[in-house]
Amino acid sequence: MTIDCPFDCAYLQESRRHETPAAKPGEAVPDADIRITESWLRDHHMLLLTLASALFSTAMENGRTVDRDVREALEALSKTYRTLQSGLYYESVPANPYAAQLYQRAQEAIAAFRREETERGGMSVTRDTDILGCIAFWRRMEYTTDNGRARCRAFLDFLRAQLEGFGATAPGAEAARSPLVLP
Repeated sequence: MTIDCPFDCAYLQESRRHETPAAKPGEAVPDADIRITESWLRDHHMLLLTLASALFSTAMENGRTVDRDVREALEALSKTYRTLQSGLYYESVPANPYAAQLYQRAQEAIAAFRREETERGGMSVTRDTDILGCIAFWRRMEYTTDNGRARCRAFLDFLRAQLEGFGATAPGAEAARSPLVLP
């Protein structure tokens, strides 16, 4: 039987600690051709947090978003930024309305990040390849937390923990935080 637990359910949180990821025979790791190193992660941590915050806050505003919606949005973002590398501008907006909303908010967050960067330094130093790397990183994290269930929200829980761990507060994060769950 499947129960639609609230995101901050203490029993759900505890069950995730004991859950094993689903086996993915024949499925390749997303964006395996993109190399991500620890030094790259340190250099782009603000962009990673910006993208994570946009995804998490949008999911919390909606309340019905699940990991598969996030996966679909990240996949579409990856396709969009890969076509930008080839010199074409083609947006791969998902048909799923939840994923489309996540996609749109992620694009808005990236644009805002670049604007702030330009205001601080006179120009944006973030390249499309850096954004693609961040997308690839979060796609891989979603891949590793996926348990194979249709209503899985383990990746969203992972994002919440990461945002709390860095002291970042995403809009809507307060609603998803439980006083019983300690960071």
